Amino acid sequence: MTDQLSSAKQGDARPRIMIADKSPVVRSGLRDFINRDGRFEVLEAHATGAAFVAAVEQFPTDIGIIGWSLPDMTGGEVLSALKRRHLPTRIVIYTGEPGRDVLRQSVRLGAWGFISKSDEPSVLVDTIAAVARGRMSLPYLDLQTLNTDPFAELTSRERELLTALANGWTNLQIASRIGISRNTVKYHLKNLYDKLGVSNRAMAVALYMQTTMDQR
Repeated sequence: MTDQLSSAKQGDARPRIMIADKSPVVRSGLRDFINRDGRFEVLEAHATGAAFVAAVEQFPTDIGIIGWSLPDMTGGEVLSALKRRHLPTRIVIYTGEPGRDVLRQSVRLGAWGFISKSDEPSVLVDTIAAVARGRMSLPYLDLQTLNTDPFAELTSRERELLTALANGWTNLQIASRIGISRNTVKYHLKNLYDKLGVSNRAMAVALYMQTTMDQR
């Protein structure tokens, strides 16, 4: 019984699902598809991470289906916010982000499931059902890689630039204060983003801040 969701403990109540994705088409499609399955009660669908977290605080939710790149937060930031608030909602990341770095970050931060938007729709409901039964549902991932520090491969220059990004410096400020050209800054930032598995400075800073908080 300890692995069952709170709603499942109440007789035949269906697990409650809440959705967050930046695309209105995806939000509508997920609601309709999951509703048609009949095994779950679908609550609201939200466009931002902040709205999702606020709704989960107000309305007890068993499982959250969220995109990784929301307009205001990453999926990792949502997972961290739920952890700080001690909210038991189990999160399934539903994303089109390429590569395995997002998967590794999701697992490190406590996601219960991970689905690619390129997977068949049936995989999504199977994942939700597994998570509702207390089972994690994740693609194959070498567990040893979960303990790999995402910053371990950064050079000293890349670490310096990451700290500068976290301090809010622009490319021009970085170039003038460190004494390198703007093109060199762009070159180092591209390598930095590739190593961290992110696509822009906001995501790099978010990952940096999450890791810093987790180490405290």
